[in-house]
Amino acid sequence: MSDAAQPTAAEVRAAAEAVKTALDRHLAAVERRSGEDDPAVFEAFNQLAAAAEVYDELLYDRYDEVTPFEIPGAEDALPPYTGPEEPNAVSVLIRRDYAVAEPQRLLSHAERIEAAEGDDASPASGTVHGALGLLFGEFEPDEIASRHKEFGLEEGDSTLWVTAADEPAEPGEWLEAPFEQVDPQQVVCRFDVSAVFDDEIDDEDDEDGDDLEDQLDSDLDEDEDLEPLDADRR
Repeated sequence: MSDAAQPTAAEVRAAAEAVKTALDRHLAAVERRSGEDDPAVFEAFNQLAAAAEVYDELLYDRYDEVTPFEIPGAEDALPPYTGPEEPNAVSVLIRRDYAVAEPQRLLSHAERIEAAEGDDASPASGTVHGALGLLFGEFEPDEIASRHKEFGLEEGDSTLWVTAADEPAEPGEWLEAPFEQVDPQQVVCRFDVSAVFDDEIDDEDDEDGDDLEDQLDSDLDEDEDLEPLDADRR
């Protein structure tokens, strides 16, 4: 890159200030969040990721230096946004996966729901799929997410996408196939939760542990080269 095309020191410093502001906004959104899937937190996360990316690029172009920060999925999670600049409607798509870890606990809860409803004519609580129907019919998905262990469920991956549109959909328009026409380029923001992210952190910790163990082994080898002290030496 030529000197003429390089960003100025003032531009780099302005980008750094933008990161600081985005950090404050992100922390404030986290402190005020209303639940696990608060869209304000997702929006603040994306703003922080964008500000950090700009700063990183300018810092490299000006000083040939990089930051130590990496936002998981910030670059590759979504294609470039091509939706409306001022959306008149949004759709929120949520997927949460669960494993039925304790079927008997699930069945017990379903029996209590059925008993409270007084429906003994066609009991559905005797099967896992029937119990799931009762559970999700009785509780909101967010409550099930927060109480999943109580219901005998184990969390898997989850994702939330917020997509933009020019106009709201007509009533009943997409109910038969609600997830078929999702355009990734209309996604304003998304938030993913997966054990794979925890595995990556664990792998990094394991590597750090291996490095420490190698260093300790190296130190021990060096100590073995030292002459032993003479116990009779005065």
